[in-house]
Amino acid sequence: MRLRRKRRIFRCVRKRRDLTAVSTKTQNIERRDVLLTSVVRNEKIRLPFFLEYYRRLGVNHFLFVDNGSDDGTGAFLADQPDVSVWRADASYKRATFGIDWSNYLLRKYAHGHWVLTVDPDEFFIYPFCDTRPVRALTDWLDSCAVRSFGTMLIDMYPRGPVEAEPYTEGQDPFEIARWFDSGNYMITKNHDYGNLWIQGGPRARVFFRDNPSKAPALNKIPLVKWDRRYVYVSSTHSLLPRGLNQVYDEWGGEKTSGALLHAKLIDTLGDKAREEMERGQHYRRSGEYRAYAQGLDDQPVFWCDWSEKYINWRQLEILGLMSKGNWA
Repeated sequence: MRLRRKRRIFRCVRKRRDLTAVSTKTQNIERRDVLLTSVVRNEKIRLPFFLEYYRRLGVNHFLFVDNGSDDGTGAFLADQPDVSVWRADASYKRATFGIDWSNYLLRKYAHGHWVLTVDPDEFFIYPFCDTRPVRALTDWLDSCAVRSFGTMLIDMYPRGPVEAEPYTEGQDPFEIARWFDSGNYMITKNHDYGNLWIQGGPRARVFFRDNPSKAPALNKIPLVKWDRRYVYVSSTHSLLPRGLNQVYDEWGGEKTSGALLHAKLIDTLGDKAREEMERGQHYRRSGEYRAYAQGLDDQPVFWCDWSEKYINWRQLEILGLMSKGNWA
């Protein structure tokens, strides 16, 4: 595992040559700042609400990689006072689906910081997030000597077909996608890295019903007290050193955990799926996006008798999808 980690570090340092600085304000980062990093492409429609959401949680500085956007994403991000942005026109696939770029920025700028690594359609939920800033969570994790914080990715969806209600720039996507699956999840353990592997939910039900083992993974470790010796290995599903993946209690107790509300299943999905299927830059030759593009032709409805309307984090805890553990 140590050799794998060294290879990952070497790879991300080599891939720094893909990155061209567009607007860097990293000199403004202070020692206790909470950071966020994300790799984006043609996401301008999502970014105003995304930035507003994470600023409200208490994120102090954002590190973005813009992978060849042509919709104004880069210019929009460059204008933000708390955002540093780099352009990468190189292959997303050859950068280990963007993780090499993220690992490099984390190594260079996030050492010693708590940092969130999320996609622009992922929204971090944690215990007491409605009354406490993310710094309260990270301070508590520091006091417990905890270095990483796990979440489950929860796919949110509308009651009708995804294309029935258009999403507008700056809108809260959960005004449209209010529903989620309260169950229907499968959990296994990845013995190589020690992380849990979770699948299921509406995408498994609708797009992968004939082959649920091919459904996307829903386990994420998005919040880490970063050290330059660390690397993500597979998206934010797993890290090295291996101990960072121990975000659950093997002995039947409950570790504090959160959730990522996933706003993928809105009307922007069809165009995104067709673009990514054509580009072929995602995992398994963009097979996931191919399934979306084909499945959306049937105008599927994700809502079912077991759907739950999202209320707050306490609801997710009652359903067993996250836990406040012993954080009071």
